[in-house]
Amino acid sequence: MSDENARLKNFPVAWFSVIMGLAGFTIAWGRAEQTFELPFALSPWLLAATVLLFLLTAGLYAAKAMKYPAEVKGEIVHPVKLAFVPTISIAMILLSIAFLHSAPDLSFWLWSVGTVLHLGITLYVLASWVHHTKYEIAHLNPAWFIPVVGNILVPIAGVHHAPADVSWFFFSLGLFFWPVLTAILFYRLIFHGSLPERFMPTLFIFIAPPAVGFISWFNLTGEVDAFGKILYFIGLCFTLLVLSQVSYFARLKFFLSWWAYSFPVAAITIATLIMARTTGAALYAQLSALLLALLTAVIVVLLVLTLRAVWQRKICVEGH
Repeated sequence: MSDENARLKNFPVAWFSVIMGLAGFTIAWGRAEQTFELPFALSPWLLAATVLLFLLTAGLYAAKAMKYPAEVKGEIVHPVKLAFVPTISIAMILLSIAFLHSAPDLSFWLWSVGTVLHLGITLYVLASWVHHTKYEIAHLNPAWFIPVVGNILVPIAGVHHAPADVSWFFFSLGLFFWPVLTAILFYRLIFHGSLPERFMPTLFIFIAPPAVGFISWFNLTGEVDAFGKILYFIGLCFTLLVLSQVSYFARLKFFLSWWAYSFPVAAITIATLIMARTTGAALYAQLSALLLALLTAVIVVLLVLTLRAVWQRKICVEGH
């Protein structure tokens, strides 16, 4: 097998997590441009780059599915890799959010396809959990939030594209499983040792459910009420928790899983920008600017490290 064919065979579905991070980054900058009335617009350029990368990633994964269907099936049934399969549908939902105002028709189709696909994946994952013969406590990591808690993303664009009850359905589904999985994950972390090094960055995913929950709740209700503040401050608490350990994370060897840093930081940045705009409080404006700077730095570092790993052929290799 040639080197290029081997790399295509080992092209992981987790590449779509890169799209998630870049889409979240794009949405955060778009929100910042509105909140701070910036004299320039960076988000359209970021969106164009994200779309191009999404098309490239989707094309490569489609080629892998046609040439190596057994490898794709292996990811779908794998007890760990399965959690990253929904990054495909979530990437589409995030792109629909990014296109919501500039291209509403495209946003509608991205949201519709992404939402239907994500519901199907969610039902498959839940069924596999209930009727499993393969899962062990060691397989559990925060990426397990992605399949079911990812449903919380649907209302952000969904309130503009479908009856409100559709968005409430997906919000309720994601919100129910968030504390369930949080409890199980903390049990695993406390009583069954640390995560393997390559999955340590997924600890940042703890930020995403409450942060995205706050954003969806705001879109569903149109206000920052008591429950919304609870969601926001839980997300902020997890942000402080993981940032307090940044020196540890910086020592980890680079894996594609490092992109787990990006979307959660984007989510709490967007949530803070909403708090700044709705409350008018200078504290939230300053905090959101700080988080946006942090997010930008994270994305730049991840892009540099990823491009270097691709150039050195350390990604898309067996076992990576």
